[in-house]
Amino acid sequence: MKRGQVSSLEAENSGTVGIVMLVHTALDRAKQVARHWAAGGCPVVIHVDRKVPQSEFNRFRSALSETDLISFSRRHRCEWGTWGIVAAALSASEQMLRQHPGVRHVYLASGSCLPLRPVQDLVDYLAARPDTDFIESATTADVPWIVGGLDVERFTLRFPFSWKRHRYLFDRYVDLQRKLRIKRRIPTGLVPHMGSQWWCLTAKTLSAILADPDRPIYDHYFRKVWIPDESYFQTLARLHSAKIESRSLTLSKFDFEGKPHIFYDDHLQLLRRSDCFVARKIWPRADRLYDTFLDSPRGVITGVEPNPGKIDRVFSKAVERRTRGRAGLYMQSRYPHQWAVKDVTANPYSVFQGFSELFQGFDIWLAKTTGARVHGHLFAPDSVEFAGDEPIVNGALSANAKWRDYNPERFLTNLVWNTRGERQCFQFGPQDRQKIVPFIALDPNAQISVISGAWAIPLSRAKGSFSELRRIAAHLQRTEAAQLRILQKHQTKARVRIWTMAEFIEAPMEPLRNILEELGVQGPRHLNEVPKMADLEGFGLFLQNLKNQGMHPYLMGDFPVEHEPSVVPKSPRKTYLVRKT
Repeated sequence: MKRGQVSSLEAENSGTVGIVMLVHTALDRAKQVARHWAAGGCPVVIHVDRKVPQSEFNRFRSALSETDLISFSRRHRCEWGTWGIVAAALSASEQMLRQHPGVRHVYLASGSCLPLRPVQDLVDYLAARPDTDFIESATTADVPWIVGGLDVERFTLRFPFSWKRHRYLFDRYVDLQRKLRIKRRIPTGLVPHMGSQWWCLTAKTLSAILADPDRPIYDHYFRKVWIPDESYFQTLARLHSAKIESRSLTLSKFDFEGKPHIFYDDHLQLLRRSDCFVARKIWPRADRLYDTFLDSPRGVITGVEPNPGKIDRVFSKAVERRTRGRAGLYMQSRYPHQWAVKDVTANPYSVFQGFSELFQGFDIWLAKTTGARVHGHLFAPDSVEFAGDEPIVNGALSANAKWRDYNPERFLTNLVWNTRGERQCFQFGPQDRQKIVPFIALDPNAQISVISGAWAIPLSRAKGSFSELRRIAAHLQRTEAAQLRILQKHQTKARVRIWTMAEFIEAPMEPLRNILEELGVQGPRHLNEVPKMADLEGFGLFLQNLKNQGMHPYLMGDFPVEHEPSVVPKSPRKTYLVRKT
């Protein structure tokens, strides 16, 4: 390219978005996508895996030579879980900033990524956020997606062997380091963070990472980190970014084994509903997807916020069906273990988690509607919150927490036995004593209803140091996650229903009616009102601030950063009224 052409391109692309593409396979599809980005005015730098034969690479490069907006970086050998992928991103990023110094953001994508919205939509979205880095970045203690048991150890052990090609050597070397208690020293000033490989950084932040005087130290260290493409930029961005949105603009979903979901033609409507800018991983033969999003006339620029939470429920159901199967469906891969069925308490009872946080006066409303005895937090750390603040109830059970904690299982057993004929309900949460959880999970008489993540509502209104609130939130999330794992085991005999908070508030009437029907309230005509929902103004922003501080709040589901009146009204929610028929 001549000097005059370079200057012209710099002026033309000043303030736009540069696309770095990491291509490994399906070069024909990568060629289509690269042309699409370039047609939208975005400069593209492509890294092609060195494992691709030279002749095939030459044909690929020749086919894209018609536009000056597309160039190719130095090639590296890329293997999953190793340094080569980071080296590829670094080389391509350096070339992008060198050849196109006017770009404002650099977007990392793969050859199997597919733009879902008009390119101009992405450009306008980032132009409105010129100083924001979009990169998922959370500390190892706060990420829920690690599969395989290596979390902190991926930063403190060495991994010179390929996990895919030398699995035996990989495992034995890890065992040896553990046995000898060998640990690497993390470079001074680095706090390891992890997140999605697919980021969008400002040119300023990316330049600072590339020009960091300590970069040789960091590169040397991360060369032996396990899966460094999920931690290198995620960690260094914390050193140089002025403003991080801890989320990826690329829709990327993984199954329970940590493998990426592949999108096919029948996922077309699903992808449209996500409002995301880019999705991966697209099946190369998904002609309908490529024709719809690339070859059709340019779509309408919406400017809406990406919201992958709209389709999260589909993936959650897929994982649940894959791992737990369906009632009455037996097959070799999911044949159930035969557990002896035995009632461990005398009568049915109900446990509610998150309801008292989401609804004002929930216990009073439930007692009035059902006639049941509704207690507060029976397993609160400092006291037993019996209904009506009674110090002693049937059977001379005391509200003394020390007596209860001596044997919590027998405490609950006695409470249910001594109140036979009257339904008992109580509140529970991650802030309570957790020793009782395995017991009620194995009790067929227990009806457990959980709104996960609702514990964050009081925190969002709390005053004080945000770092302290973040610490409390991380602790409560870990506790609730451990509790939910127990409740979702196949040995569980209790009737368990779990909603994320985001899912529940979409349509609260249906689950409330189902709960009341199980408590003996016959039909919705008896449901004259439900309690007023707590004011959730600012809750989404609170969750995003937690993300920006390195925590990943995931149990409450996906809340948009900006307020959505249809879900969380700005004015306090009024009492629901249901006419009798």
